[in-house]
Amino acid sequence: MEVGGRPLVTYAIDALVTCGIRDIAVVVGYQSEKIQEALEESYPFVTFLYNDAYEAGNALSVYAARSYVSDSPFVLCMGDHLIGPELLEPMLSDPGEECLLCVDTEASHPSQVDDATRVMVDPAGYIQNIGKQLEAWNAIDTGVFGMTEDFLEVAEHLIEKQGVQVGISDVVRFMGRAGQPFYTYDVSGEFWADVDTVQDYNSVNSMLRERYGEPV
Repeated sequence: MEVGGRPLVTYAIDALVTCGIRDIAVVVGYQSEKIQEALEESYPFVTFLYNDAYEAGNALSVYAARSYVSDSPFVLCMGDHLIGPELLEPMLSDPGEECLLCVDTEASHPSQVDDATRVMVDPAGYIQNIGKQLEAWNAIDTGVFGMTEDFLEVAEHLIEKQGVQVGISDVVRFMGRAGQPFYTYDVSGEFWADVDTVQDYNSVNSMLRERYGEPV
């Protein structure tokens, strides 16, 4: 799907490339051939990984990349999120050794807050809780993570224990209870959006015109 005149998924890829990352894998499932066809000519360096359980929890898509990333730290970007490179820069300049999530404490645009994953961040900057139904929260999940092999190990444990309906938030909550809480970077004010609905699509096009003057 095109947003702002180009495929939605290219926003994350271009942001990574602008920040100097070209070792990129795109996990595909539903209509994988169309996604691959849309990307492979412009991004010949991208590796495509197939997740045959794409209707399951989204942690399965991260787990599908386990052989690709091996034991190296990696950046995870949601394919249906628009992001700018400025959002990635703080995390990449100081990656540390912990899993982390970029959050927005000032999110207000409909495509940021409608159907958002909410986050409760403690005073030290660590995630206390995460989920779409949180009643107490102080930040929004932007869909950009810094991950280590710890995430993949916990994801594997939960998949073996609970089956395929394991989401990324499930893993984050489990790690927090196990004494491995995610750290957060506050990227408030940087460009990002999440496209889940027709309303989001229309809202994001408006957001792009306001911020970049891009054609739609």
